[in-house]
Amino acid sequence: MTYIDAHTHLDHCKVDAGDLVAAARAAGVGTIVQSGTDAATSRLAVRLAERFPEVWATVGYHPHDAKELDGPGQRVIEELAAHPRVLAVGEVGLDYHYDHSPRARQREVFEWHVRLAARVGLPLVVHTREADDHTLDLLSKEGGGLTVILHCFSLPEHLDEVVARGYYLSFAGNVTFPKAAALQEAARRVPAGRILLETDAPYLTPVPRRGRPNSPAMVVRTYAFVAALRGVTAADLTAVVRENAVRAYPRLRLE
Repeated sequence: MTYIDAHTHLDHCKVDAGDLVAAARAAGVGTIVQSGTDAATSRLAVRLAERFPEVWATVGYHPHDAKELDGPGQRVIEELAAHPRVLAVGEVGLDYHYDHSPRARQREVFEWHVRLAARVGLPLVVHTREADDHTLDLLSKEGGGLTVILHCFSLPEHLDEVVARGYYLSFAGNVTFPKAAALQEAARRVPAGRILLETDAPYLTPVPRRGRPNSPAMVVRTYAFVAALRGVTAADLTAVVRENAVRAYPRLRLE
């Protein structure tokens, strides 16, 4: 049984990446998807993917960093997207909670990434926070035909809509939080063919380790929790997620 952490930030952790990968390997985590959030971290994601066979990369500008995207930054992301260890464009999207970038600029940059993903034939990993309507509207208008992964799924009230659109839903450690009833119901109801699991480390550490830094090794706890919600074994859920990941990310090769 080999687990997949479908989204993480090794570079945000205060532990050496090699140690994090080794700990994940010891816990049974054989695939780690490292997310880029700007030009520099996207380059780093690719370097980590080249260094560790367990690590794969996504590249793009997070909405927090949308204001920084310029012509040279676009060229970096476009060049990196051709790398064979890059699975997707992301994480990209809209974040109206923090508004670190102006909302209009966030939308422009998100749209640019959507068009890039379509042009290069890669999936799109989406971050959305308190921007449900604008995110779904932009994807509806510009993302037709794209494979979309809703990272750290946060739209339980739109579950039926996003499932009907064929999106993949990636649940993070916050699904284990006691007050996350709506998220837990979504994790229970999402069709088996659309579910992924992630850490978003070092954030959103699952119960009972909440309050401490998260790491890819801890995705095992989220698998156990979601498997119990769905009334299946962790081994069965792991097999389903592996099948989904290979389908969602055509470049992904699993051992």
